Amino acid sequence: MNSLVAIGSTTSFTVGAAAALVPQLGFDSGFMEEPVMLLAFVLLGRALEARAKVRAASDLKALAKLIPTNSRLVLDPGDEPGSDSSHVRENVEMMMVPTTSVRPGDILRVLPGERVPCDAEVLEGIAAVDESMLTGESVLVAKRTGLQVAGGCVVYEGPLTIKTTATGAESTLAGIGRLVAAAQSREAPMQRVADAVAGKFCYGVMAASAATFTFWQTLGQHLFPAAIVASGSSSALLLSIKLAVDVLVVACPCALGLATPTAVLVGSSLGATRGLLMRGGDVLERVAGISGVVFDKTGTLTEGKLRLATTAVVPGAAAAVAESLQATLQNSGSSNGKQQSNGNGSAATGDDGEGLLLRIAAAVEASTRHPLAAALAAEASSRCLKLPAVTEAKTEPGSGVAALVGGQRVLVGRPDWVLSQLPPTATSASPQLSQTTTDQAGKLTSVYVSVGDQLLGGLGFRDTLRPDAVETVRTLQQMGLRVFLLSGDDTATVKAVAAQAGIAAEDAYGSNTPREKLEVIRRLQVSTHSVHFAGLVITLATTHP
Repeated sequence: MNSLVAIGSTTSFTVGAAAALVPQLGFDSGFMEEPVMLLAFVLLGRALEARAKVRAASDLKALAKLIPTNSRLVLDPGDEPGSDSSHVRENVEMMMVPTTSVRPGDILRVLPGERVPCDAEVLEGIAAVDESMLTGESVLVAKRTGLQVAGGCVVYEGPLTIKTTATGAESTLAGIGRLVAAAQSREAPMQRVADAVAGKFCYGVMAASAATFTFWQTLGQHLFPAAIVASGSSSALLLSIKLAVDVLVVACPCALGLATPTAVLVGSSLGATRGLLMRGGDVLERVAGISGVVFDKTGTLTEGKLRLATTAVVPGAAAAVAESLQATLQNSGSSNGKQQSNGNGSAATGDDGEGLLLRIAAAVEASTRHPLAAALAAEASSRCLKLPAVTEAKTEPGSGVAALVGGQRVLVGRPDWVLSQLPPTATSASPQLSQTTTDQAGKLTSVYVSVGDQLLGGLGFRDTLRPDAVETVRTLQQMGLRVFLLSGDDTATVKAVAAQAGIAAEDAYGSNTPREKLEVIRRLQVSTHSVHFAGLVITLATTHP
């Protein structure tokens, strides 16, 4: 295509320049306009292509930013810990080193709130790891000795000592980056056809131009003498040259060699601005023929963030707790600033049982970094709750948080952990909190709260549907497309979310690992011929062979 653009613009410019310099030739000076417009259009297409490549590079840069620049290297790890090493040794010497210098076999320390610098095996410690960048699921995954962690994941609740297994180009994240780069460079089938045809088309256009010149120089002037007069040319030679140049300029394969890749790039760029990353131009071209759409649940149909869904208070517990923490709760201020009776015995604080539960849980969780802590903080802020003072907060990795509130020991964490710290008389009330573990919308992430030896209540958290999820599913179904839901969550929860979104229960698939998700999509491709996957790109990228 470049050859034809060069020939057409050069010829047109030459004839236009001749018309300006030698008016006696009778050439049209309008030839000077054609190379300007032609080159402007070509350069515009190249600019769009360059911008799309920059955006593609930004996708890779975003992946690269998931890896921390520096790592905490353990200088003298000593003997490798055994399988029962749940606690991280503190009397070891460490230093910060560039992550690029880390090699397989090196021992690293990762603190809570930090990202894992490379693929590794856990040697010491227990922590909860956010693997949403790989699986798309917002629920944290417990990690202990012997389990694997991927570079880029965030560690919560406790430190980990890890042994590097893969770095650089061999890491999981690097493999994802290669897949994204390959996706951006893939061409649509029509674009490949255009590239193949453009080379031969160039010779065809030059032959057509030569044939046009020959025709008007020989037969044309005798068959159509009026054409010479109408064109304003003084001779058949000038008309022949003009028409031959017109063929060269007009036949430039812009619609074939330029518009096709430009349309693919613009289409993929517009999709990227709306959060849609396609694996290549061929995918964009095949979208027109799909018969179904497969949605990943977390972060696609749902918001990808846990929110408080239900609360439950043990009957009578709120009154006892409010009385034991009366001074502390009064000093922090009540949620509504009033001193009034509410029927739950918490007149001293102005709280109802639910408000008291939220205040205590949010205050204790404020001392840690955790998605549940963020959800509690957001709920407390939306209700304008005043949080009591907390001291001696300590996070138990993978279990919860223990702290002192008004001199009382408060536990906020996993139900089994909280109940294990209470006397049998207090745990007998736990069946009354079943609504915080599951409801009509499926399984919940549950947290229990205890004050002293008293079980106060429970909190249930869920990833909620996006505001436009139902309308999106309905629109696709009206277009004649079959909609599926695919997730790593338990099947009951996935089917409940599918019902909320308007997806048939038989089209909802739960309890799938990333590799199992790929197998499900392959089966759907066989049964429904063509399906489009919409979800977190890394979720399936990690399973791609």
